[in-house]
Amino acid sequence: MNKSLVVLFLIIAFPFYAQVKVKDTITRRANIGYDQKGNLVNFKPETPPLIPIAGAPKPSYSYLWELGDGHYSKEAEPKHVYKNKGVYTARLAVTNNYDNGKPPATRPKKVVVNDIEDTNYKDIASIADQSGLTIFKNCDPIPEQEIQVVVSYENLENYVTNGKLYLFFNEKQFKNNNFDLQEVRSYFNERTVKENNVVSADDIDNSNRYLASNDTLAFTKNYRETTNETNLDSTLLAAKNMYKDVSILEIDDHNPGETRNVFYTFKTTRQMIKDTSATITMRSIYVPNRSFKNHKIKNLEMEIVTSHDPNKMGSNGSFMNYRFVRYKRVKFKTSFQNNGEGPARKIQLETDIPDMFDKTSLKIESMYPECPICPKGEVATTSCLDVIERETQIFFVFRNIYLPGSNQKNVKEIDSTKGFVKYSMKFNEDFHKIKTKSRTAIIFDKNEPIITNYATTRFTPGISIGAKAGYNFYSNLDNSKSYFVGATVSPFKSYRYYGQAEFLNSFTSYDGATTFSEKVDQSAGTVNLKKITTSIENKNINWEIPVLFRYNISTYFGVGAGFQINMNVSEQQTQNIKTDVYEGTSDKFLIRTEYSTTTSSNSFAELKSGLLFDFTAGFARIGPSLGARYVLNFDNNFNYIQLYGIWKF
Repeated sequence: MNKSLVVLFLIIAFPFYAQVKVKDTITRRANIGYDQKGNLVNFKPETPPLIPIAGAPKPSYSYLWELGDGHYSKEAEPKHVYKNKGVYTARLAVTNNYDNGKPPATRPKKVVVNDIEDTNYKDIASIADQSGLTIFKNCDPIPEQEIQVVVSYENLENYVTNGKLYLFFNEKQFKNNNFDLQEVRSYFNERTVKENNVVSADDIDNSNRYLASNDTLAFTKNYRETTNETNLDSTLLAAKNMYKDVSILEIDDHNPGETRNVFYTFKTTRQMIKDTSATITMRSIYVPNRSFKNHKIKNLEMEIVTSHDPNKMGSNGSFMNYRFVRYKRVKFKTSFQNNGEGPARKIQLETDIPDMFDKTSLKIESMYPECPICPKGEVATTSCLDVIERETQIFFVFRNIYLPGSNQKNVKEIDSTKGFVKYSMKFNEDFHKIKTKSRTAIIFDKNEPIITNYATTRFTPGISIGAKAGYNFYSNLDNSKSYFVGATVSPFKSYRYYGQAEFLNSFTSYDGATTFSEKVDQSAGTVNLKKITTSIENKNINWEIPVLFRYNISTYFGVGAGFQINMNVSEQQTQNIKTDVYEGTSDKFLIRTEYSTTTSSNSFAELKSGLLFDFTAGFARIGPSLGARYVLNFDNNFNYIQLYGIWKF
């Protein structure tokens, strides 16, 4: 083609092409590679390059291998011996830590075993803590990403059992679902069943009963560690009340001492909670024998994240009910990982403590590496956790420990490079309903500090119902009498700013204008003077609906301003006519006095609106107080002052 024609074509086509957005459809992928010799398989991942985040530690991958026969591994390149001939489906979940991109997607891969050459097969290892039940995930949840959850259960009885395994998820305290269950993979003929008496469809939408309940902060029983329980009905009811969804598996022919693994793939929803300091949970319940009520319980706690950062801070105080938290403990957890090429011997966590928490109530719930608390006033010579209190911080210092680095030679188990401190505190005696933020500076040996995300605590609005009564003063009405009763609705014990709506029913009476007139009556053949006095009495039943914005100046004083509508529900007007009849055309000789009364009534006759300005003194946030309000109506010159008493509950 002629070069000039090519240039001309490009000039014509370029404006059109420049208007078309080219969608980036490139997906990062990790592939499963392996070397095989009979039934011995060496797995090797093929991963895309990591994308470092400026200022963050060196990025790395962590792995969860599902080997297709019920076994799993967290090693980067695991070796596995298959027991039997067959076709196995291997799966790999890759998590990108400190990486500026999405986790690489993977596809399952078939492994065909035709020969048994290696007899060094090992059964699934017994659960390390002899609890009989464990649960873990491959990463913390990010919206619209996959997360793998593994539940391991072990038959600790001395006979073959037929049991049941529950996994509850999607807590009712959150409006939207956090997880969609994509797939359940079991390898020992466990079968999925439904139990209508465990999770009823009628209960799923009735989540408001459980919103910001006491369970948000602490369960009735401590399910953080595996426990042996006997009241299965109570346990299932508690789980049903806390979670919307459940997966149930029935287990058959479970041999004594045998451990089994079940793999769950979840997809986090787009609508999942975005609070990066929030802690969400799943709960696993294992019933070894379906004929008995004995069971084991374990919770899986997860922090919401925006990227896979092993160094983070979270709290279970994201949605607290202010009425019920005074004597509750709020739990915090700071997690860390040594990404160095060598072990860390000292790890210092410099944690902010908001003013509203009582540092003297600090309680260490658990930690890893596990070690005793350092003795006060002594130089630590053994492994221990030193707790140092500062004015606005608490330092948690692991001394004389050995925490391997993820880039250290011969470190195969990535979890061995991670640690955490979980602690709880109570609130101060006088704490307010305000949001708090805190974060931690993590220092490995003498390296530069790594700053975590903010862990926040916040309170749900709650509802405060108030009873209100008082008197209205109408300066422009004659002989007015007006009193009212009503109710108010506002957030419970707001610290400073809040909105308030009211409904008031008032009873008002006042006199209308009195008129005087004279006339000469000659209708009866005589001349009589009549003096007529007309007076009016008004009685109204009135509904007032104020909506105002209030501000608490302190614990004892508050101000507000807003808008209200005023409707006369019932009006009654009584007209009294008094007629004095005199002889002749003068008022010297009174002959008689005549009285007459006419009454008229009306309903929903008049609608008024106006502005209001308010001041209260007493207990501004909760309890009794006195108030004064000025209402400026937009029409009819119907302004008035209101004095009242109110009690908020």
